Amino acid sequence: MLEFINSTGLLQLTPREALMIAIACTLLWLAIKKGFEPLLLVPIGFGALMANLPMNGLMDPPAPGTTGGLFYWLFFGVSHEILPPLIFLGLGALTDFGPMLSNPKTMILGGAAQLGVFTTFLGARWLGFTQGQAASIGIIGGADGPTSIYLTMKLAPELLGPIAVSAYSYMALVPLIQPPIMKLLTTKKERLIRMDAVEPVPRWLRIIFPIAVTVVCALLVPAATSLIGLLMFGNLLRECGVTERLTRSAQNEMINLITIILGLCVGVSMDGNTFVRAETLKILFLGCAAFAFSTAGGVVLGKIMSRLPGKPVNPLIGAAGVSAVPMAARVAHNVAQKEDPDNYLLMQAMGPNVAGVIGTAIAAGAMLSLLK
Repeated sequence: MLEFINSTGLLQLTPREALMIAIACTLLWLAIKKGFEPLLLVPIGFGALMANLPMNGLMDPPAPGTTGGLFYWLFFGVSHEILPPLIFLGLGALTDFGPMLSNPKTMILGGAAQLGVFTTFLGARWLGFTQGQAASIGIIGGADGPTSIYLTMKLAPELLGPIAVSAYSYMALVPLIQPPIMKLLTTKKERLIRMDAVEPVPRWLRIIFPIAVTVVCALLVPAATSLIGLLMFGNLLRECGVTERLTRSAQNEMINLITIILGLCVGVSMDGNTFVRAETLKILFLGCAAFAFSTAGGVVLGKIMSRLPGKPVNPLIGAAGVSAVPMAARVAHNVAQKEDPDNYLLMQAMGPNVAGVIGTAIAAGAMLSLLK
């Protein structure tokens, strides 16, 4: 009996692993009970739960007579630039760039919302992180989980667990974090501004746009080609009108399967020995700051644009410049409706929202080019 007990993990559980199991259960509770990003937090939480059960062998490398742990092989797709770009393919197939093309100046708001990326990079450097680690932490401000994972695996793979959890957690907390910042930086008069309806965009422009963006971004920021290229390829499948089967597969089966695998892999990287450290608290704090600065950057530029001649701009849509699609756009719309129930900003806010996806990928590519 004693030999059997020793062969189990019952006596091997460390305090750090017990703490991480509690954190994993908290993530599952937030996802299931509170509805915070359940498609992401359920796989991440369950992966973290498995990772901290002793003697699991999930990440064991191959050895003579063994094939290695399951997640040793699944993690290959994360560490070798496969899964995050494929997520972008699915996102492109789901994304409608029409609102942004209808009002091109909203693209600038997607760029302004990258303020948190670069300010947090400086803050992380000041706190003692290396350049690669600081860049990986800063990209949390873009509110784009796959991009955060992609850049972290390139520049600071040792921080994958806390950065991925921070990125996805703050994406889920958009409805709590953004409204106070939006109200602080705008006046009631600004929040009441009504914008013109989104105009239809011709099909030829919808088709040319992903091709042109791929060429321009690949020439300017070559390191971002895999992210931008697959995002735009997915969008081309959507808009060209002759690849319905491929579009449906990218929008459903492919993105769902990759989301499951990617979430589990991120969770499995959250073992107690690497996650329960003072650095993790710093990353969580910096991630929140990055998100706040990105929100503020978009809103402040929106205020400036609201005072310029031309079509009216409600500065609230600037907060949607982070790439949490479509949640950030819904938050901007909801804040506006609290001031005026007849003010509909959802489609107008989608312009900077989808521009933020492109902006975050370009920011990641630029950092990768400069720092790797």
